[in-house]
Amino acid sequence: MTLVLLYLVVLVLVGVVLFALGSLLFGRGEVLPPLPHGTTATVLPASGVTGADVDAVKFTQTLRGYKTSEVDWVLDRLGHEIDSLRGQLAAVRAAHGLDGPAGGEAVTHGAHSAPTEAAREES
Repeated sequence: MTLVLLYLVVLVLVGVVLFALGSLLFGRGEVLPPLPHGTTATVLPASGVTGADVDAVKFTQTLRGYKTSEVDWVLDRLGHEIDSLRGQLAAVRAAHGLDGPAGGEAVTHGAHSAPTEAAREES
């Protein structure tokens, strides 16, 4: 009886070792090869960023989360895009003689609004 149990344990151990060896050799079965070192799959258009573009952004995962340089790059691009759009909006309002948002209506900031530059400097 113990001999059968010993054979069973050895069989399971051999199976585990073969599975681990196969997993290491053949990987996770990814369809695409990994990107070359120092490159990223994170992309955004040069201008005209839309909500769908932001939804499609994927970051490389590292040991402790996402790759910081990619996240910083996306946030920088989105910040420039927002600044550009606000500049264009201000130019259109100035050209049409509008003195405030939507023809002088009061501005209300929702829970998801970005802090102003002065608020960021105070932090």
